[in-house]
Amino acid sequence: MKTEKQTYGTVLLKADLILNYLAQSDQPQRLNEIALHTEVSKPTVLKILDTLLLIGYVQKDIESKKFSLGPALIKFGKQSTNGMEIKQIAQPYLEVLSEKTTETIHLGILNKDSIVYIDKIESKNPISLYSQVGKSLPLYCSAMGKAMLAEQSDEELTDYLKKHELIAMTNKTITSTDSFLKELQQIRQNGYAFDDGEHEAEVFCVGASLSLGQKNYGAFSVSVPKYRLTEESLQNIIVAVKSCKKDIIHELKMVRNL
Repeated sequence: MKTEKQTYGTVLLKADLILNYLAQSDQPQRLNEIALHTEVSKPTVLKILDTLLLIGYVQKDIESKKFSLGPALIKFGKQSTNGMEIKQIAQPYLEVLSEKTTETIHLGILNKDSIVYIDKIESKNPISLYSQVGKSLPLYCSAMGKAMLAEQSDEELTDYLKKHELIAMTNKTITSTDSFLKELQQIRQNGYAFDDGEHEAEVFCVGASLSLGQKNYGAFSVSVPKYRLTEESLQNIIVAVKSCKKDIIHELKMVRNL
């Protein structure tokens, strides 16, 4: 009889929940909120946070008593992302995209059922968007995530939708399964995806997936404050995104000798 492999050290799994929650939060969080969203008891969360504070994985604001990710994690993040092939390949083309659009550029990879930012190029404009490398976004309400999902088979999409409720992040988030599938069909035809204020209300993103053969290497996007977006600028961004995608895929083929 086959037995399930037991994990060692459940406290590490709980610490991972806490770190993931803090990574996805734009603002520092109180103990109560961390316990609520991770579904870990407050005493246990406090003990884990005390340890994470000691080794610098989290930091605590003395006045507000709120927690956020600590500087000690940066060394691991840099070592991990610097070794990623797609970051090295995409970097020069994303720099060109940044020059063409003057807006915020993100590069992300798939991590389970989320997109994780592994690189960011700041906007050249006076007012830019807040985001950070390491932040995770749901697939269904982000331009990069939707671009990735559009490349999956109908069977894979059905399985995804069974496991993930389309929860409204804003009043623009697509929560109807039929509407969502129609959106993905349009993305398949266009080769790029939109996030029209679906994850953050006042932010518009244009994203594209980076796949070669049956392997996905990540995705990238251009993010724009909606007040700055015009029909002309949107069309320019779309053209630039399609060109960038073509160039990165070509480079991937060269590297892979395909």
